[in-house]
Amino acid sequence: MDRKEIKTVLLLGSGALKIGQAGEFDYSGAQALKALKEEGIHSVLINPNIATVQTSKDVADTVYFQPVTPEFVERVIEKERPDGILLSFGGQTALNCGVELYEKGVLEKYGVEVLGTPVQAIIDTEDRDLFVKRLDEIGVKTIKSEACNTIEEVQKAAHELGFPVILRAAYALGGLGSGFCDNDEQLLAQAEEAFSFSPQVLVEKSLKGWKEIEYEVVRDRFDNCITVCNMENFDPLGIHTGESIVVAPSQTLSNSEYHKLRALAIKIIRHIGIVGECNVQYALDPNSEDYRVIEVNARLSRSSALASKATGYPLAFVAAKLGLGYGLFDLKNSVTKTTSAFFEPALDYVVVKIPRWDLTKFHGVKRELGSSMKSVGEVMAIGRTFEEALQKGLRMIGQGMHGFVENHEIKIPDIEKSLHEPTDMRIFVVSKALKIGYTVEQIHQLTMIDRWFLEKLKHIVDIDQQLKENALLSEVSEYMEPSEFMEYLRSPEIFPLLRAAKIYGFSDFQIGRAIGLENRMKMAEAGLTVRKWRKALGIVPTVNQIDTLAAEYPAQTNYLYLSYQ
Repeated sequence: MDRKEIKTVLLLGSGALKIGQAGEFDYSGAQALKALKEEGIHSVLINPNIATVQTSKDVADTVYFQPVTPEFVERVIEKERPDGILLSFGGQTALNCGVELYEKGVLEKYGVEVLGTPVQAIIDTEDRDLFVKRLDEIGVKTIKSEACNTIEEVQKAAHELGFPVILRAAYALGGLGSGFCDNDEQLLAQAEEAFSFSPQVLVEKSLKGWKEIEYEVVRDRFDNCITVCNMENFDPLGIHTGESIVVAPSQTLSNSEYHKLRALAIKIIRHIGIVGECNVQYALDPNSEDYRVIEVNARLSRSSALASKATGYPLAFVAAKLGLGYGLFDLKNSVTKTTSAFFEPALDYVVVKIPRWDLTKFHGVKRELGSSMKSVGEVMAIGRTFEEALQKGLRMIGQGMHGFVENHEIKIPDIEKSLHEPTDMRIFVVSKALKIGYTVEQIHQLTMIDRWFLEKLKHIVDIDQQLKENALLSEVSEYMEPSEFMEYLRSPEIFPLLRAAKIYGFSDFQIGRAIGLENRMKMAEAGLTVRKWRKALGIVPTVNQIDTLAAEYPAQTNYLYLSYQ
């Protein structure tokens, strides 16, 4: 269908509030609706969740607050008679619903065209057997797995693959029903849970401890491809991406590893035939360039929203336009309005996504993290260094923390066990371990977190220790005006240390607590005193723009962040 013939488009939203759907995909759906509005196309949205931007007044032309299920969607199609349907902007819920409508012949019956990625390409990525076969055709390695429909088949597959294995419920949200199994007892318990979520369970050989890397890739119908962003999990494989700190761009890959995985991502998206955006997840052996493709999401995901905000590249907006038949070369950067959308963003800053949990609200809940998602939200922080971005994010996750260091004392009865068996407090367990003398190598062996990340965390602890031990800072009276002791502040012992602390993400309060000001004054005054000192020294943040191509158009973008140089 020519895009000029498309008058009405139905967009499937992400469904009701539930971990694995809802708010995570509000951004992508809202961006897609914005793209349709710009094209003058009448948009019809199905989404029962009133607490979203996309269901707000004037975002979509018509909104149905109905469940995203085949029965309700068919009734809306019958009434609205849309020319096309967008499936990839509402997460797994919308994708599953779209595939079911296609297989039941509903879309064909009403003459509704699937815009963007063809349904067969979606099926090829969702059905594990088909997925492995498709990637085998182009020589791309996947995790060895067996698709099982009974517990007996699960047992047989696990023994053939050999323990440890991971069980995944097919077509499930947020890794529901998945988990690692080291023996038959764990296998039976996990299999029962997995089958309660899905009729098909995937048994895969465990690659626990490998790095987890993601690429966001865009392709148009003319076979033009770009990789918009690549990301790396702070945690090794074994913890759901939604439960892990994610860093963009990747920090520990060699140039060879980065370009190898990038080339594979483009090869995969072309072979499967995705039109729009997709997410390719890899497991990468930390000791070699060996890899496995974990999965390909033929839709916008949580990672896509992160990549969009991290790079300033509106992935969902562009994907919707590509679904209408445009080529990448047709589209302009939505910020500058002059440069092409056919470019790969370059990041000279670090973005960190940190999950947040509400596990403290519930009694008896298991706090251990694994392949099934428990987090209910996330924060994104931007900085010039990994340390700065991480500390900014940790202040915002709602756990009452001030950063990686200088927090209230956390009681951890068994540090070694807490490092080996991760919980929602894992990052603060690492902080405690470093402070009491654990080496980077010891923590690496217990957690399999890459040594690069651990060295950066140790750097924060080292700066904190230097602040505590600085005799000049501890002697300065908090009641003195900066002008009275500028020679102290400008000394080689103080000025470089204060500046380094700000560059690496310390808040004024953290610095004040580290040098003991909190013991001599009210809590709030400690931070204000340090702020007064550093302003007198000229240690102040600068405003940075994340889309460097938009530098000539500062009024047209909100992608700004504060950082210390």
